[in-house]
Amino acid sequence: MRNHPRLVAIFLAAPLLVFVAGCSASKLPRLGLPEPVTDNGHRTLALWQGSWVAALIVGAFVWGLIVWAVIFHRRRGNRIPAQTKYNLPIEILYTIVPFLIVAVLFYFTARDESVITKISPKGSAVHVIHVNGIRWSWQFTYEDLPANTVVTGTPEHAPTLYLPQGERVRFDLTTTDVNHSFWVPAFMMKMDLIAGRTNQFEVTPEKLGTYAGKCAELCGRDHSLMLFKVKVVPAAEYKQIVNTLKGSAA
Repeated sequence: MRNHPRLVAIFLAAPLLVFVAGCSASKLPRLGLPEPVTDNGHRTLALWQGSWVAALIVGAFVWGLIVWAVIFHRRRGNRIPAQTKYNLPIEILYTIVPFLIVAVLFYFTARDESVITKISPKGSAVHVIHVNGIRWSWQFTYEDLPANTVVTGTPEHAPTLYLPQGERVRFDLTTTDVNHSFWVPAFMMKMDLIAGRTNQFEVTPEKLGTYAGKCAELCGRDHSLMLFKVKVVPAAEYKQIVNTLKGSAA
């Protein structure tokens, strides 16, 4: 019986070892997500990491109960263990605890979702870009510029969406045909384009660079070609760059 604490430690560490073995050291802190490049990305990453921490704590607790039952309630000789029909306190416990876990996760998810999907009030300094999904590409209209610059892509020529660094951008999402989904993995944000309605979300790009975008809704024959690029450029150059895109696919 003197080795029992060591066995318990091994079994408790097993889930963590399996998890760590599947991740490289550079990705471990973000648990598989990319480095945030927008203001909302940091909140999404924190929620993701918190969910993993909660899952690992619950998993370690469950493993501990399993190991405890295996070691201390294993069969000894031919004696039949005491037969129990029910244990009311334990049954109440395993009903309440999962409810509390779900309630806590729901609270933090709802709290962060309300912030991530919040739209700035009228009169705020926001760049407005209308994103229209078409089979099978994208159309970007820079509505905050006087000329309403429009960029239309094709499956063969993916369009590029330009955004200003450090300034708020609102996306108005629509579709002229089937449903699509606007997704930039580096932004840690995805929102559907639903026929007959306009969806909206806002981000503030924080890091210069080029990021991949795609449709995340199976929308038909050339769904896999419904790609685009996002280039975050210095705010001082944003208007000048966009004004050179009129009528092009960037």
